[in-house]
Amino acid sequence: MTATRERRRSRYLVGALVALALLAASCGNSSDDNESSSGSSPSGATTSSDAPGVTADEIRFSAIGTNSGNPLGTCVLDCFVQGIRAYFDWRNSEGGIDGRELVLDDADVLDDELAKNQVRALEVTTANDTFATFSAAQFADGWATLADAGIPTYVWAINAAQAAGHPEIFGNSGVVCGNCTTRTTPWLMQQAEATTAAWLGYGVSDNSKQCAQAGARSIEMYSDDIGGATVGYLNDSLAFGLPNGIAPEVTAMKDAGVDMVFTCIDLNGMKSLAQEMERQGMGDVPMYHPNTYNQDFVKEAGDLFVGDYVGVGFRPFEADAAGSTLDTYFEWMDKNDYPLTELAMVGWINADTAYEGIVAAGDGFTRQSVIDATNAMTEFTAGGLVPPIDWSRQHDAPTQEDPTTNGYAQECVAFVQVDDNSEFEVFGDPSKPWHCWPNENREWSEPTEQNFQ
Repeated sequence: MTATRERRRSRYLVGALVALALLAASCGNSSDDNESSSGSSPSGATTSSDAPGVTADEIRFSAIGTNSGNPLGTCVLDCFVQGIRAYFDWRNSEGGIDGRELVLDDADVLDDELAKNQVRALEVTTANDTFATFSAAQFADGWATLADAGIPTYVWAINAAQAAGHPEIFGNSGVVCGNCTTRTTPWLMQQAEATTAAWLGYGVSDNSKQCAQAGARSIEMYSDDIGGATVGYLNDSLAFGLPNGIAPEVTAMKDAGVDMVFTCIDLNGMKSLAQEMERQGMGDVPMYHPNTYNQDFVKEAGDLFVGDYVGVGFRPFEADAAGSTLDTYFEWMDKNDYPLTELAMVGWINADTAYEGIVAAGDGFTRQSVIDATNAMTEFTAGGLVPPIDWSRQHDAPTQEDPTTNGYAQECVAFVQVDDNSEFEVFGDPSKPWHCWPNENREWSEPTEQNFQ
């Protein structure tokens, strides 16, 4: 691979990682109502359909995502598919949809090898023998191909630019704004009683730079509201993978009196950063992790991350399950002997979106009628697993000036904190894991703790 192609690959990968970080500040549209029919009976949903991949006995799906070529070494496509299949097994145990089983065969699970997402999308559209497609892609250049073919597409929502403007594409969150200020990280800084923040991002990606810059602006914007806290250090030009280490940057943070660190980088970068901070005597400074909701990774690091905060883009596994389908997720993951992972939960949420859309479309459903029915859902929570999404308007990103037209009705976030045993625990009330602010404007207020059903 040439140096130019390697740089391009790094830019896309980091952009995807930063988009994932933004999902940690997930958002909601109401307090507890849900117009989705999650958990409802599929009776009367369908009786006939001539749609591709649909027979009298089954509805077939395809999935595209990254297995080989993943430089992070994390489980992406395999875990994503596990969540989809666990969800399908649950629904099929109840009779599927009007007697049709939901099916994702091995032959229809396609590895995009990191850089072949569009190639795999063309394979799906050319074969035209599955009803809809799931995608957990780090480079999502094939999503438009699927959308333009009118195929309902359910995705890991880390590529906002590729999803924006496509009513056929449904993520585990609505499309988010990458360079808008938020109240979530300033509030977290206030809770940690920190006074001087550092924000770090990768220079290879505009998304990562914007994330770090927007984070720093957020602290400064709400400084008076959080006790005068400021940004002591901003570096949005880190090299991806930190090939030269990060010692000078940590020294600069230490000299600036930084007592809380926020980043827009991946979990391996966070580990390198934490190790250097510990080496330089900053091991007790808490960090905010956007991409480290991985219990095994954290546990294997010993006490390196104790006291740190992690953003979670769905109802945390450690939260109370009451009023949600979290226990159902646990049950069917356990029945299949699947590990509990972030990507499996994304797959489960995507599968619920697909199921509910088909049920809502009703008799004689088609791809287009399912797309239309899903876009009529204005408070979709996937059974209380995510803050409410209004699919009638959340296919485009909100803006700094207008957070409401395309944005969530509420700005919501769930946090976990690493305890003394290097295990996650909900930061706040486990029965109400979401901290939410009204989104009519970006004025400061204290969040309310909420539970979505």
